[in-house]
Amino acid sequence: MSWKGAIRDWLDAPARRANSAKLSGLLRSGSAGPVVSFGRVLEDRALIHGGAVKLLHLRKAFPASESAFNILYLVSSAQPRFALDLVRACKERGIAFVWNQNGVGYPGWAGRDTERHNGPMRRLRELADFVVYQSGFCRTSADKFLGSWIGPTATLLNPVDLAAFCPASAPPLVKPLRLLAMGTQNYAARVLSTVDCLSILRKQGVKSVLTIAGNLQWAGAAGELAGYAEKQGVRDAVTLRPAFSQEEAVRLYQSHHIVLHPKYLDPCPTVAIEALASGLPVVGSATGGMPEIVPVDCGRLISAPLDWDKLMTPTGQEMAAAVAEILPRLADFSSAARRHAEAAFDSRKWTESHRIIFQSLCS
Repeated sequence: MSWKGAIRDWLDAPARRANSAKLSGLLRSGSAGPVVSFGRVLEDRALIHGGAVKLLHLRKAFPASESAFNILYLVSSAQPRFALDLVRACKERGIAFVWNQNGVGYPGWAGRDTERHNGPMRRLRELADFVVYQSGFCRTSADKFLGSWIGPTATLLNPVDLAAFCPASAPPLVKPLRLLAMGTQNYAARVLSTVDCLSILRKQGVKSVLTIAGNLQWAGAAGELAGYAEKQGVRDAVTLRPAFSQEEAVRLYQSHHIVLHPKYLDPCPTVAIEALASGLPVVGSATGGMPEIVPVDCGRLISAPLDWDKLMTPTGQEMAAAVAEILPRLADFSSAARRHAEAAFDSRKWTESHRIIFQSLCS
């Protein structure tokens, strides 16, 4: 263990002891059907987004309890604190553990902290009774960085509530073209490239604006973004939105025309899936799980080689060219996006697949 890890363990010790006391009261539900726990992830978060969103579908479909349950369901990108202690306590009580595997740490993103991300995931996956991979890319990257895993698995693309995320009854007028970049903005290039895209489109005579929604997570992000937009001459055309609720997300999609999602190697982005369900074509990187999500009639994906050691974000020029391809047939792309979402991402089908998994584990 590194000295940083030792310090973290020392600082965590009081909270871990308190958590252990709570775990001693866990019970296995005697129900013949599934009763699910999410490790208090939903209870402990003010805003539900990212990896935790899919848990809302399961909580709606199945009885849930955090004290007496027979299925523990954890998502790799939305783990509770001291997850390994929780899983071990469940295994001691004969509670089945389902692990939902999203992305992994790789050098281009995690740098020297690659193993700090992958180590806990590897240990948790080893204890699973069933592994759900969010995309084929998630399975491939997990095999590479966590090692192969022998046991029952399924690949289930992330779901969306098609009733909530749907096209606006009165779509916004195309002038100005309203571009949207959504999600946790965790590195500068993916955000600055959307500003470049906007700037290029405006120089080409396309009246357009850009909304950047979600937390900016790199050091000095707000100042850097404001300065860059000023330099590109588009500061008045860029709107920043902080973290948002699911209800606010619906309104954001419905008030825009195209989603820009240039993140490199995104494993299974909920943003792209929600955008398609809302009738918005997607422009992004043809890497990670994106090719499994966005077919050619629903947007434009920009090719890039697979490189685990560095991030290769589409340029603003590439995204502007993709937007220009979509614009003449925006209505056709929008209709195709919704049809594809209905066929591929219906939360009811995703939930039913989980019902089969849960019942097999309960029996």
